[in-house]
Amino acid sequence: MTVSEYAAKFEDLCRFAPHYNTMEAEEDKCVKFENGLRPDIKQLIGFSEIRNFPMLVNKSRICDKDSKAKANYYKAINEKRGRDMGRGRPYDKRGKKPEEGGTSGGRGGGVKTC
Repeated sequence: MTVSEYAAKFEDLCRFAPHYNTMEAEEDKCVKFENGLRPDIKQLIGFSEIRNFPMLVNKSRICDKDSKAKANYYKAINEKRGRDMGRGRPYDKRGKKPEEGGTSGGRGGGVKTC
């Protein structure tokens, strides 16, 4: 669930808890919201100790967007690296399958076939 979806659901459910709809309970509402965030976002936001609910939601959305951008960046880098490395044939220099010709892979002397 994205932070935007979570915030909308949280606000919707706050209707049933009148305590969270008062100015005196703003801090409690923020703490409750923080506790429901994903651990990666909660870790980044928790240190700020934001006790203004709209600001907390906004900062959480920014962290969510940044973490998704970061994940997409590293995913693209890994995919590119995987294509460039020529995976699957690290020891095959001549385009042959390793079983064709050459020495046998086991111990003992290698036997060549003609």
